[in-house]
Amino acid sequence: MMESPRALLVRLALGSIAGACLLGLASVPGAAQTKDGTFSSSVRFMPRDGEVLYRSSCQACHMADAQGAAGAGVYPALARNPKLRTAKYPVFLVVNGTRAMPPFGDQMDDEQVAAVVNYLRSHFGNDYKDTVSAADVKAARH
Repeated sequence: MMESPRALLVRLALGSIAGACLLGLASVPGAAQTKDGTFSSSVRFMPRDGEVLYRSSCQACHMADAQGAAGAGVYPALARNPKLRTAKYPVFLVVNGTRAMPPFGDQMDDEQVAAVVNYLRSHFGNDYKDTVSAADVKAARH
């Protein structure tokens, strides 16, 4: 059965509100890190592990399996993504954001950006052997 235009609009609006709420959680004053390390302070992400950073900052849009999603927006698949071959590309995107993706450069330090980028480039069917260092991220910021 085809969804009515009004129902589609309501579903997309609710999806946008849910996404905004998820992004807004990182700015809740006094927020604390949970035992599994998935939450952060009001200003910065606290986890240092790339997998935990992916779960707490990327997974809401790109999905747990990194297959991406479409709904209120289009979130590209990170799984088996040839654009991740050049390490500078995902570093730039994580730090600066693009279109619908928010910039995380002010919320993650150089080591955290390197950790999440290295995790993405070595998981989800990606097998890029070269790694990104905190120094690489620092150089990309300037």
